[in-house]
Order: sequence, then C-alpha cells, then structure tokens
Amino acid sequence: MMMSAVVVRSLIASAIALAAAMITAPPIIRSLTRLKVGQVVRDDGPALHLKKMGTPTMGGVIMLIATLAGSLAAAGSPSRELAWALFVSTGCGLIGMVDDYISVVAHRPLGLRARQKLLLQLMLGLLLGAYGYITPGVGSAIAIPFARGVQIDLGVWYIPFVALVLVSTTNAVNLTDGLDGLAGGTVAIAAFAYVAIASRLNLPAVGVFAGALGGACLGFVWWNAHPAAVIMGDTGSLALGAALASMAVMTRTELLLVMIGGVFVAETLSVVVQVISFRLTRRRVFRMAPLHHHFELAGVAEPKIVVRFWIAAAFFAALGCAGL
Repeated sequence: MMMSAVVVRSLIASAIALAAAMITAPPIIRSLTRLKVGQVVRDDGPALHLKKMGTPTMGGVIMLIATLAGSLAAAGSPSRELAWALFVSTGCGLIGMVDDYISVVAHRPLGLRARQKLLLQLMLGLLLGAYGYITPGVGSAIAIPFARGVQIDLGVWYIPFVALVLVSTTNAVNLTDGLDGLAGGTVAIAAFAYVAIASRLNLPAVGVFAGALGGACLGFVWWNAHPAAVIMGDTGSLALGAALASMAVMTRTELLLVMIGGVFVAETLSVVVQVISFRLTRRRVFRMAPLHHHFELAGVAEPKIVVRFWIAAAFFAALGCAGL
C-alpha cells in the first residue's frame, strides 16, 4: 500500500524539523549556559530534582525554531491552517518565554502570576475559536468520538469552548513537563497520531505541521533525555500544548484530544484529585502530584517512569485514532 501524499509531506517536514532541532540545539544550549539561564527548582518539589538546578532552561525555543523550519519547508503553498497553528503555538511559546525569564532573572520560581498567564492564553484561545467559527472548512461543529459522522454544532459557543480547550491543553502539558524527556516524547507521539488523522481527513497543512512538531520534539528529546542537557521550560510546554489544541481545532477532534492526550489528562486529574482530597480530608491520595512525582517518590527511576508513560501515550494515541 502506497503512503498518501499527506503522510509523505508530513515525514519530510518531520525530517527537516528533526535536523533543525539537532543542529540548533548545541549553540542554543551554549548561549543559555553563557547567559546563566538556568532552571530554578521549587522548594516544594522532590528533593531528587535539586540536582537539576542550573540546567539551561527556555529550551523550548529549539522546538519553536525547528517546527517553524519544518512546516515552512514542507508546506509547498501558503495555508491559513498552518499559519494559525504556527501563530497560536508561537504566541503561547512567547508567554512561556516571559514566564521563564521572570523565573530565572527576577528569581521568582513561579514566574508570571497565574491570572496573567490565564488571561493571555484565553486571548489566544478566543482568537483561535473565532477563526474556527468563521472558517467554512472548520466550522463550529465538534465530532463525537467513535460515532462516525455524528457532530454537535455549538454555534457561537464554539469560540469559548476552543479557548477552554487551549487553556486546558497548554496547562496539562505544562504539568506533565516534570521529568527529563517526558513531555517532549509524549507530545511527539500525539503529534504523529495527528499525522495519521490529517492523512485520513486529507488535510495536508495539518499533516505538515503535525509532522514538523513531532520531528522537533524528537530532536529536542535527544538533548533533553536523562540527564537533561537542556529543559524546555514554559517556553516549550505552553507552545506544545497550544500546538496540540490547534491541530484538534483544525481537524474537529477537540473531544478526541482527551484520548490522544490521555497521559496529560491523567497528570492533570492527579493534581485535581490531590487538591480536592487534601482540602476535604487533609489527606493526600498520591505521594506527590502530578502523577509522575508519585512514582518518583515511590522509588521508580526517572528514565523508567518516562518510558512507561511513553508506552501509555502510544496506547492512548492509537485509541484516539481508532475513535475518529
């Protein structure tokens, strides 16, 4: 069976993005090290993470550059879908960059105030939702997983719905970014799932963006694998979450993203359960949340946790593709 044209172009974009990440990472890491843009470790985190103190952060810029390079090189012709995906992911990446800068330079480990980040993310989400609402190829209908051809038209409520999807996804990826290689590898798996979805729906621009994103993540993980030479920071995690949300909007798979990003959902739910349980009973369900810290404090080695989460991510991605 021959590969579709969408898959071929996606693989080209992936290869270019992978090469771009591999080539640009060393000089960027050296620059971050020279500028002393090092990771700040929070006092309330696992003690094992103290050894990560000072590791160059803001490495998400590597993935932003690589995704842009792969997307533009393989796109062929201009595309509104591609332009919007790049705009939204880069916009969230810039929000994360400001957050990282405040954390490192201003020595405020929490970075931007939560209200500030939420407002900026909501603005981008509303813009993305408005684009989808007025674009005939996207529209205001969302597909129901495992119910082929069944859609629900949200009308004008689609705009705030998309904003909710973007904010939820960016923060879910941000919560997952706690171990070397975890978020980057998990997003790569989800991105390649969207290559398959774009191929099935014959959406070449989305396929190119998904392939470029996957390749950029793989190139970054090469340097971010344990022990990490660079950390993506909010620059990377917010951009990656926005990229996933953008692809979900372009393919009308906003609900399916919950399955494809099952690991991100599990990480987020672990935090929610932990907070609710502690406030109501003063007891914790997990040793620490998000979920990966629970296993870390249970004595499981960091690389083993990451690989196991990748396996789970592959299962969820396959499940999501089956539900299209």
